Amino acid sequence: MTVPPVSSPAVPDTTRARIQQEAARLFVKSGYHGVSMREVAEAVGVTKPALYHHYADKEALFLAMLEGTLAGLSRLIMAANSQVGIRLQLDTLVYELVASAPEQRVGLQLASELRHVSAERRAAFEQEYRRVWVGGLSRLFEEGAARGELRGDLPPGMLARAFLAITYPLVTGAPSADPQGTARALLAVFLDGATPRSS
Repeated sequence: MTVPPVSSPAVPDTTRARIQQEAARLFVKSGYHGVSMREVAEAVGVTKPALYHHYADKEALFLAMLEGTLAGLSRLIMAANSQVGIRLQLDTLVYELVASAPEQRVGLQLASELRHVSAERRAAFEQEYRRVWVGGLSRLFEEGAARGELRGDLPPGMLARAFLAITYPLVTGAPSADPQGTARALLAVFLDGATPRSS
């Protein structure tokens, strides 16, 4: 997942930008329960009342950051959709995924703390995540299959899940010495297989 945009593009707000940057750093370092709104306010250099002016409570702040991850994931899907053909779409998607890997790693760490928010809000976020990211990927594969660019014996949803599985290492763990080279190799395995092509 991508680190949320630090502020809404429609309403630029440098205070909200600093709040989300510092809160992300603190949540990643100490976990959801290890961070207080007082600590966030001190890290940003604002008063607690000023912080509460932007976010009603810690859960609202945390969810705002996670909701921002969806905007980042949506941008990845949009970048892929701007290309023609499944190969170029997936190549673009993987390139952008690797280019944003540091933010993706932070986003995944934040998402791992989602269990600490209320069940209702957690369910709403997870549903939106599935719609934006998993649904967006599935549509790419469905459209590629409809154009005859993918195997017809495998459901597009299965292909989307396999793509997620093979690209997951790109945004977890220590980065490789050649991240984009690794990404291209993984994508080649996904699209063309690991066995030699018959002559």
